[in-house]
Amino acid sequence: MADWWKNLYRAISTVFQGLLVTLRVWKSTYDSSRKTFTEHFEYPELPARVAPRYRGFHRFDVTTCIGCDQCAKACPVDCIYIGKERVENGKGFRLTHFTIDYTKCMFCALCVEPCPVDCIFMGGTLDLSSYSRDGALVDYSRLPIDVAWGRATLNPTAVAESKAVLFPVHGGPSQPEG
Repeated sequence: MADWWKNLYRAISTVFQGLLVTLRVWKSTYDSSRKTFTEHFEYPELPARVAPRYRGFHRFDVTTCIGCDQCAKACPVDCIYIGKERVENGKGFRLTHFTIDYTKCMFCALCVEPCPVDCIFMGGTLDLSSYSRDGALVDYSRLPIDVAWGRATLNPTAVAESKAVLFPVHGGPSQPEG
């Protein structure tokens, strides 16, 4: 019978200690010297703060890319698709499309290191939500330069508008007339 009382006392004291931890955390969240939890994290209205070394959605400079395929070869999950055509005057290639499939990408940053001209970086964007899987395919050659390079926010609206454009923004192959 004494063991039963010991077990009962231990169970009640353990539950009470857990409730005290919860009460302490709740009090520190709603303390008068700090903002409340909802004021501290206003994510949709204000951008969330990320660490300086955060590996978010890529930034890509279409104007300096030489189409060497080093980033696509280094990608362990094959989520980078590069379309290119040979330049008539001179050496090298011109991009027709540079697409990253973010349903496959694991944000490992292995594509950043082998780039000889440093045209691809990990960005600070953490949200690219969409209602379909097609929204996770981002063609950086069809995005406006300021969005692709990270000067403006990479957002679902910009990605959706880039899918309606019939030619690359950077002036690749001949543009349709009409």
